[in-house]
Amino acid sequence: MARSPRTVGRYRGRPGLRATTPALLTAFALCGTLLATPASAASHPGPAAATASAAHTAPSFRRVDIRMKDGVVLKANVFTPAPGTPGADRKGRYPLVVQPASWGQNDLEYVAQGKQLAADGYIAVTYTVRGFWQSGGEVDVAGPKDVKDVSAVIDWALAHTPADRQRIGMVGLSLGGGLTLMGAAFDPRIKAVASLSGWADLADSLYSGRTRHLQAAALLTAVETPTGRKSPEFARMLADLFADRDLPKVVAWAQTRSPARYVDRINAHGTAVFLANAWGDSIFNPSQMTAFYQRLTGPKRLELRPGDHATQEMTSLLGLHNATWTSARRFLDSHLKGTGGRGDAPQAVQLQVRHNGATERYPTWRAISSRTERLRLGDPGVPGDGQLGVTDRPVWHKPVAGDTDSGADGGVAELSGTLDQLAGLPPLVFLPLLPQRSAAVWQSAPYAATHAIRGAARLHTTVTATAPRGTVFAYLYDVNALGVGKLISHAPQSWSGKRPGQAFPLDVSLFTTAYDVPAGHRLALVLDTKDPLYGGSTPKGSTVSFGSTAADPSELELPLR
Repeated sequence: MARSPRTVGRYRGRPGLRATTPALLTAFALCGTLLATPASAASHPGPAAATASAAHTAPSFRRVDIRMKDGVVLKANVFTPAPGTPGADRKGRYPLVVQPASWGQNDLEYVAQGKQLAADGYIAVTYTVRGFWQSGGEVDVAGPKDVKDVSAVIDWALAHTPADRQRIGMVGLSLGGGLTLMGAAFDPRIKAVASLSGWADLADSLYSGRTRHLQAAALLTAVETPTGRKSPEFARMLADLFADRDLPKVVAWAQTRSPARYVDRINAHGTAVFLANAWGDSIFNPSQMTAFYQRLTGPKRLELRPGDHATQEMTSLLGLHNATWTSARRFLDSHLKGTGGRGDAPQAVQLQVRHNGATERYPTWRAISSRTERLRLGDPGVPGDGQLGVTDRPVWHKPVAGDTDSGADGGVAELSGTLDQLAGLPPLVFLPLLPQRSAAVWQSAPYAATHAIRGAARLHTTVTATAPRGTVFAYLYDVNALGVGKLISHAPQSWSGKRPGQAFPLDVSLFTTAYDVPAGHRLALVLDTKDPLYGGSTPKGSTVSFGSTAADPSELELPLR
């Protein structure tokens, strides 16, 4: 069905709006079917409305403008259950679910979910976050203005819809996911949230391992530019990040927008929290989510699957069955309606293993691994001695040329994790071709049985550099008999203020994962000093040496099931 003139006119006139995502275009099409349903009046239906048959009446849909306290107007959609839909209390009030749109998208993004929620007895209010599309103001990146907007949208919904103030929840994707957690921290009325591909620590997303995540920042900028209006503060933070200047200010700015900073507030409110993310999320790495999850003390659930940023949830935007969205809905049902089955207990952690697709459930995050294997690093400069495991050469020194790409890398933002999800193809490397001058390489012996890695591998080594600053990139590979390695996990770690030529210890925590190394395959650890995903700090022409001593051996710790 064609869109009404009102819908077309509402988004007319903004330059660059043609650069929309396929998911958003689909949402526009889905919206057309909803516009045929008469919008409900602002009056609240009472118990008498239950006489109508919900099975023969579609939920109502209407477009609204919601004015914030500072005068900014947010564009929003409201989905209301048909009269007689189960879920209302004795006064005809339904649980409320607020859905902030994701980064660069608008309120039409969640048309399919809004319709489903209303059909199942929820008031759903979806809105375009300030600074994007036709909502007013400037992009605040989950800052104080965005957080106040969450509460203002709830206030509006309680005043203008049959929403129950005792049953308020939020669900959001990406930026919307981060905002649901910030809302949980600052508005105690919110009883349950579902954060899908959101973040817990924005500073960690931009600067984990004291290393700038430039591809992620560039991707977010590319999505925001056609549809958003940067605030001067946001524009300055991005410029400083790309230019490698005033990074403590960038980190402080990001920390104020990090739910992890306010986890005590969430715990004090007793908010039920659902977290779903992807192992290969190139913007919000899974390690920050598992750390945040462990600090939550209220009802909670964590689900991790193969994929990249927001790719696991994408089919839900099309109205198709989606495991992540189904779990999120079940969680909301459990905590807003008192139904839904599994809810948050007893197996509150669910993992989909790479690459066999097996689903594992655990009562806690700590329960995913039962033991730790410590593998000593042999001398990678001696043929046959670059081993992961027991070595007869505990003292060694391996130099690597600074700021040179060995060919091992973390992949491409959004693409690599998606290929891993759809085809089981993470970034690949052919180990025999890695240049010795650009990388240090260790391999284990072939494993006789499946090696089940669960959690974050950790590297400890000693570094001696010819420059006071630098970056190391650590990669863990699953290597087959032909020498082809599939990336299991990786992480950057930078340093500064070191005396040239003086050795210092370095620890690298690789991003958490669940990966089964098949029998007959090897593990390989690769270290180098350059990766296209990041902005490293190793000067060109310098040398970085990795070493081991009898008193302080280099080793790799593997958490195993």
